[in-house]
Amino acid sequence: MAANGQSFYELYRRSSIGMALTDTLDDLISERRIEPQLAMKILANFDRSITEVLADKVKARLTFKGHLDTYRFCDEVWTFLIKDVTFKMENSVTVQADKVKIVSCNSRRPGDPQ
Repeated sequence: MAANGQSFYELYRRSSIGMALTDTLDDLISERRIEPQLAMKILANFDRSITEVLADKVKARLTFKGHLDTYRFCDEVWTFLIKDVTFKMENSVTVQADKVKIVSCNSRRPGDPQ
C-alpha cells in the first residue's frame, strides 16, 4: 500500500520487468541480504511507480484488429483473449501476434471511495 493509504493493482508484476524485479528480490531474500518485509515494500512501490509513469508519460496510441476468442468480467476486471491480432501504431508500423491477452481494470479499485 502506498504511503498515502492508496493501493494499486499488482498487474505489472507479471510483466517482464516485474518478473525480473520479483526474481531479484527472491534471490536477495534467499541470500539473507534483505528481509521479506522490505521486498514487499519494494513491490508496493513498483506497483505505484509503474502505474503512475504509464498513466502520465505514455501518450502513444494504436489500433488493433483480431478475433475475440474469450472474454470475462469478474471483480471489476475485464479480460479479453484475442487471436490473430494486428496492431497498427501511430507511425503506421504494424505488428502481428498469434494471440494477445488484454486485462482492463477500473481506475478505482473495488471498495475504494468515489
